[in-house]
Amino acid sequence: MMHQFAIDFPHFFNYGWLGTIAQFVDFPQDDWLDSLSHAYQTLYQHRPTATQKQAWSDCARILRAQFSRLLSSRSDSVNWTLIFEYELPREGGRRPDLVLLGAGQILVFEFKQKRSPSLADLDQVAAYARDLAEYHGGSAQNPVTAILVPTRQEEERSNSTPQYSVQVLHPQQIANYLNALQEYTPPIDPVAWVNADYAPLPSIVQAAQQIFQQEPLPQIRRAHSAGIPDLIAYLNQLVERAAQHHERHLVLITGVPGAGKTLVGLQFVYQTHLIRGDDLREIQPKERQAIFLSGNAPLVTVLQYALKSRVFVQAVRNFYIDHEVRKQKAPREQIIVFDEAQRAWDAERMAEKYGITGAASGTVIRIAERSPDWCVLVGLIGEGQKIHVGEEDGMEQWNIGLQQAASLWHVHCAPEQAHYFTAIDSACLHLGDRFNLTTSLRTHLAKDVQDWVAHLLAGEFAAAAQIMPHLTATGFDAYLTRDLERAKAYCRDRYQTQPQKRYGLLASSRARNLPKYGVANDFKTTQRLKVGAWYVDPPDSEFSCCQLTHVATEFSSQGLELDLPIVCWGNDLVWRDDSWISTTRQRNVKNPLRLRLNSYRVLLTRGRDGFIIYIPPDPAMDNTYEKLRSAGLEALG
Repeated sequence: MMHQFAIDFPHFFNYGWLGTIAQFVDFPQDDWLDSLSHAYQTLYQHRPTATQKQAWSDCARILRAQFSRLLSSRSDSVNWTLIFEYELPREGGRRPDLVLLGAGQILVFEFKQKRSPSLADLDQVAAYARDLAEYHGGSAQNPVTAILVPTRQEEERSNSTPQYSVQVLHPQQIANYLNALQEYTPPIDPVAWVNADYAPLPSIVQAAQQIFQQEPLPQIRRAHSAGIPDLIAYLNQLVERAAQHHERHLVLITGVPGAGKTLVGLQFVYQTHLIRGDDLREIQPKERQAIFLSGNAPLVTVLQYALKSRVFVQAVRNFYIDHEVRKQKAPREQIIVFDEAQRAWDAERMAEKYGITGAASGTVIRIAERSPDWCVLVGLIGEGQKIHVGEEDGMEQWNIGLQQAASLWHVHCAPEQAHYFTAIDSACLHLGDRFNLTTSLRTHLAKDVQDWVAHLLAGEFAAAAQIMPHLTATGFDAYLTRDLERAKAYCRDRYQTQPQKRYGLLASSRARNLPKYGVANDFKTTQRLKVGAWYVDPPDSEFSCCQLTHVATEFSSQGLELDLPIVCWGNDLVWRDDSWISTTRQRNVKNPLRLRLNSYRVLLTRGRDGFIIYIPPDPAMDNTYEKLRSAGLEALG
């Protein structure tokens, strides 16, 4: 790939091609396509699809013609900078088609091979422009405009049309639009811009903190646990100690599903950004930085969707790539919260997915050690929820990570976890019950639900049956049915006057018999699930879980919840010969039965008001149905 600037670019480029308009017009199109393809393969470890390459070709054809017209009418455009396929750092591959730096402005282009744009198209490019305006250090002083070009639009409108804060241009209007641009100052240095930090501005921090306090995040804000404020106060004190004494602290917080681990992490991260006084504009660049990372991609998606912000909550995958795979550098955050830390991959899986040597826990510790002077790393660990390949080693990974650490670490954990940490001196091990959250916040009955599920999955049906009357008598509704439509009708009828309630279909990702009974839990279908909208949108939205059409699996429900899920039980876990049997076969799985049991543990602990278990009318499932009946479940009439 040829570069047009004599500068020291990073080894891994965060764009596909960079150059001036004049250079682009003269650059052979085949070479340009090769440059984009090479950069794409370097970044994502696979080749671009034929569809992607065709889209690039269509874009180039339009732009070459339009830029040639522009050069003949506006001489200063010769040095305007084009940045194709610029990747927003830590955004998991979000890339505007083109960022144009010219006339002191930042223009974000998205090209769609359509006759007219959809709302999703408009929202996509508007989000690119918003994020660059708010989070990109090189964009703070210059206007940012979102531009959408439907490349197959037939009629050329007399004027360009703004829609939803997006400028929609016919392909033949691009040159005229650019020719009319007003000149803004200061001018933009393309080298400085492409290498600028991508970080939240204080005003966005203030907005997100305000949203958290005043806007509905029902999965989090309804929490009222007596232990959580004390725990957050302890973490805040720990930050002060670490900063004052230049120490490194690892805090491991365990808890049952719904116990408020996510709440603790988010509140801790938000509060860390606040300063005394009301004016967040007084925050200085060297103020402490904090980030909330999760290996649970659906949780990240839902929280970002609900908060309408990507500032605090980010995918740990992007953190690994940014700080370990592409360039071994220090994070700007000295406070790191790692949610769903039980999902940390072992060394074998990390090597397979990222080429990283060592387990995920050790990787996070290694990255955190690069923070100058001090750091506080908080791991939030769900009990009995290891459901992915590579997640089976559990807490042992953290001890191994500490054995390999270059710095002295203090560890804070519950007494039950103390025996894992042989790698540190006892003087650096700080134990306390505050680090184990045993009370679920979803419902006052959640501990009983946990016990019922534990007995069920242990095959202790009589013990489970003894718990169920107490659950049902005190308001937790648990039903069993073999009629899916009846289960759906129950949910609609129960919540028809409660639009804030959420109910939906959950199913194991490994159950192969469910699709023929109307439960689309196959891989391709569930991968298309719009997870944020599924949990957050109102019931009349076509993407809402309340439509009872789209299915969430254990992977897209862990760490989240519904008021009343319909748990669709499939043939991947059946009762046979006096024990639970896993009928699935997975590569590189040490204990497939444990993963199946944990998957159903996740699915059965998502409900606040209760749950309905649906078992399809498959004769092979009859014995499983009878065993669930014997656990005290009432048949849905």
